[in-house]
Amino acid sequence: MRLLRPRLKISLYTRFMIAITFILIFLVGSILFLIERREVRTIFEESKSRGVLKAQYIASLNLESLTFWDAVGIKNNIEREIDDSLIYVVIYNKFRSPYVFTDRIRDNEEIKCCSRLPEKIAPEMSAAGRRDFRLDGKTVPIIEIEVPVFAEGSPDYWGSVKVGLSLEENRKEIRQTRLMLILIGCGGFLLGLVGAGALAKRITGPLQKLVEGTVRISKGDFTQTISVGSRDEIGDLARSFNEMTKDLLETRRRMEDANRRLIQAEKLASIGRISASIAHEIRNPLTSVKLNIQKLMQNEHLDEEEKEHLSISQEGIGQIEKFIKELLNFTRVSDLNPERFSVVQIVEESLKVMRDSFQEKKIVLEKNFAADLPAVVVDGDKIRQVFLNILRNAVEAVEEGGKIGLALSRVKENGVARIKVRISDDGCGIPEKDWENIFEPFYTTKASGFGLGLSNARKIVEQHRGSLRVTKTKGKGTTFEVRIPCEVET
Repeated sequence: MRLLRPRLKISLYTRFMIAITFILIFLVGSILFLIERREVRTIFEESKSRGVLKAQYIASLNLESLTFWDAVGIKNNIEREIDDSLIYVVIYNKFRSPYVFTDRIRDNEEIKCCSRLPEKIAPEMSAAGRRDFRLDGKTVPIIEIEVPVFAEGSPDYWGSVKVGLSLEENRKEIRQTRLMLILIGCGGFLLGLVGAGALAKRITGPLQKLVEGTVRISKGDFTQTISVGSRDEIGDLARSFNEMTKDLLETRRRMEDANRRLIQAEKLASIGRISASIAHEIRNPLTSVKLNIQKLMQNEHLDEEEKEHLSISQEGIGQIEKFIKELLNFTRVSDLNPERFSVVQIVEESLKVMRDSFQEKKIVLEKNFAADLPAVVVDGDKIRQVFLNILRNAVEAVEEGGKIGLALSRVKENGVARIKVRISDDGCGIPEKDWENIFEPFYTTKASGFGLGLSNARKIVEQHRGSLRVTKTKGKGTTFEVRIPCEVET
């Protein structure tokens, strides 16, 4: 069986840097090559121009001697001109034959024999060429320049002067130029790499964050955001990603809320069926028992102990009837009768109902109502029932002399203006693990009660398109927040 080799994974950053490296090498190399060629050509042209001037100077210096065929004078003149840069001089007569030459090329027929000028000669003409010359045991590159000799104002050709100039200094200059160009090229190459690395990091960094974010989103973490401040396509992509995660998070929250409502509705449906059975199976026999006990209580022959037992039975029947009533109220989907109310008015009416309870436990009430709160369209009786349920729980939770805080403010949530009612106490508090459970039917942390108060309160608030939740509180105590849509936008 043939095994497939795993393909080597190369990151986008690495690919980008490899491509940029090759591009920089090509561009820098091409530029340096062109500059080097141009510099070499320029140096050669300068050497040629210098050689022409040198040859013309020697021609003018020896014009009179050449006219009178003074070979000795010419010889003395050209030998004095020989130095490290001027290697040799050859004077040709008008018949193109070597007439006078320096001692260095006495035995070099190859240099002496041949003139570089063409057959037809003009005064401004010159000829140039390159060759190697053995000097003191080493090879020296030279440039040969030959110019014709004409008497001033005369068309007669008297001969020509050929000089051999050393290119050793030019070679040094070319080497220095190449070294400088290499250093400049390496510097430019390194700067280009650094800039390319920074650019690649700027491009691939956000992309890597996007990849990591998508991986986390695939695992269910929709809280990922990417902080990219650039105002380019990468920044637009990051901002679109953040918007997407925000929408996904909101969608998941809505789905979870919808699932919770669905589960709650299923629970309510089940409780409703059970409640109907309970009402049918218990209420009728319970009514008969209640009526019989009432008749017995009217009997004048009962002693005090018997009346006390019957009274206890009546209280038990009352508790059962209250439970059945609360159960039926919780499961019954009642219609709302919305009207325009002031939240402050509903809260103040709830506080009036609780006034005696506050005074009995000497509770300190701290109110903080924002000014100019807009009105709400709600069923006043039902919202008042919500506040009363929460306030009763707060009164039961605090010790004598405790504090209950009540704050009203206006907030904006998901583009909707809402009134936030915050009710807090400094009582024993609710364990964080029980926060969601306290809104479940029949769940209670108190010794008495049926665990339907907060469940019913949440159902009423959600019927008004609001929310009811318990929040963290510094220190001990419990804080409930009720949020209800209001009429105006903030």
